[in-house]
Amino acid sequence: MIAQQLRDSGEFLALTLAHPDGLSPCHFTLSNGTHVEIWDTGVIYFQPPQYGQHDIVLSCGIHGNETAPIELCADIVRDILTEKLLLAERLLVLFGNPAAINLGKREVTENLNRLFSGHHSKGAGLINAERQRAKALEIYVSRFYQHTEQPRQRYLYDLHTAIRGSRFEKFAVYPYLHGQPWRKQQLEFLAACDVHTVLLMQSAASTFSYYASNAHGADAFTIELGKVRPFGQNDMRRFAQANTTLRALLTATLPELPAFESIDFNIYDVYRAINKQTQDFKLHFADDVENFTSYPIGTLLATDGDIEYRVEREGEALIFPNAKVAIGQRAILMVVPKSITAHLK
Repeated sequence: MIAQQLRDSGEFLALTLAHPDGLSPCHFTLSNGTHVEIWDTGVIYFQPPQYGQHDIVLSCGIHGNETAPIELCADIVRDILTEKLLLAERLLVLFGNPAAINLGKREVTENLNRLFSGHHSKGAGLINAERQRAKALEIYVSRFYQHTEQPRQRYLYDLHTAIRGSRFEKFAVYPYLHGQPWRKQQLEFLAACDVHTVLLMQSAASTFSYYASNAHGADAFTIELGKVRPFGQNDMRRFAQANTTLRALLTATLPELPAFESIDFNIYDVYRAINKQTQDFKLHFADDVENFTSYPIGTLLATDGDIEYRVEREGEALIFPNAKVAIGQRAILMVVPKSITAHLK
């Protein structure tokens, strides 16, 4: 019954949100030969009858109120299920946190994107649904990538929107590569998605994209496509380039991309992270200050009890400021411009 319902409507997101706590696994085959498997609520796998060397994960809804990527991925899934989009690559689509999506909130209990690479089981362990979901998503990604022993190219694009506006509407976070060079081809792909600003992480993290990169050798990114808005209030025309480019990747119709030119990008390096240490943590700038805003050296950014955090370097800019994070988590990331031409492969 579920199989026929999905063939007719393609509404996997609606099915997911109607069953936020779980779906029984099932599988079926579309008339074009594409094999479909539902592994869990929000987890759907596609294998076309003939497929290339790319194993692609698209994830969204890791934060439940980031609706534009959820709508984008729901449309892709709908078009695959209703056979308007013929895949040429294996694909796993993940709607990360269905319960939070239903609530229209970033999280239910805990930030899901701080629980990967085993962080879900540290401390008190698997004490809430987000920790359990993080562990399950790791298992599903591992299952997907371990399809064959033959070498294949692995991708994970974790799609988000940011809490606040940004000087650069779209930007990507490139996980720490432990000394490996950044991939020029992936930067070219990001540019084709209309993402020209890239933040280079310099340490291990508990994010989903770092997990895929570090544990599975995937080309993985956290991609911020704009600002958080409620369902129905997103101008999807602003994401048209990302949508078109992702669909071209999935259908093996991606044209030759323009060669990387550093002048086309805004590249930033992480300079330092400011972590919240007490409940007295306070930001000393307006709530509507945009990501990548910079201030003169010496400007007070935040206080945490008796501790003051000030701008230390020329060009230092702030990103992801959030005074409401849990104690011990990052409250501001400070970044500086960087040239990477010599470190690309």
